[in-house]
Amino acid sequence: MAKALIIVDVQNDFCEGGSLAVAGGAAVASSLAALLGNGAAAAGFDTVVATQDWHIDPGSHFAAEPDFQHSWPVHCVAGTPGAALHPGLDPVVHSIDAFVRKGRYEDAYSGFQGRALTAHEAVGTPEPAPGEALPGAPLAEWLRGRGVDSVVVAGIATDFCVKATALDAAREGFEVSVAAGLTAAVHPDGVSAVLEELRAAGVGVDD
Repeated sequence: MAKALIIVDVQNDFCEGGSLAVAGGAAVASSLAALLGNGAAAAGFDTVVATQDWHIDPGSHFAAEPDFQHSWPVHCVAGTPGAALHPGLDPVVHSIDAFVRKGRYEDAYSGFQGRALTAHEAVGTPEPAPGEALPGAPLAEWLRGRGVDSVVVAGIATDFCVKATALDAAREGFEVSVAAGLTAAVHPDGVSAVLEELRAAGVGVDD
């Protein structure tokens, strides 16, 4: 069977200088680029996907006075520079087999709430209106279709979208680990509790 790397939300708005910047976000992008510098196979992966917050109208997920737990400043609006992958990933973007867009009309913390598109589809597919079918295949289906049974999750943010993606991967029956050293957190003081929650759910945690 096969192993996948899931890069979670390493986007401009979540890195330094973005509208919802997470300290260490740019360093995560650089570290992931170094990991994949000789190709996915050399890093031990059969496939690589990158999730993207891709908001159009996510309702109360956006707030003028966010609480930074359930509501947030406007970020990662579909098609804007803030929603693009951080340029630190540019040297290895060719290693990404699918882009998983999530949260058009909902909050969608987990990559498993998104749908996978190839690079060609990601550029050429029009955005759906509310209520229309979303383009692409659900992430779990896409991974299984490529024989994936094991995933490593990395990216931004440890305590929100990385956690949600890892927990959903476990629920979907994948063998899951989180590369904690390749993540950055909104609330760093809570990371230990997050990692314990992941371990309790059967998710491996690697430094």
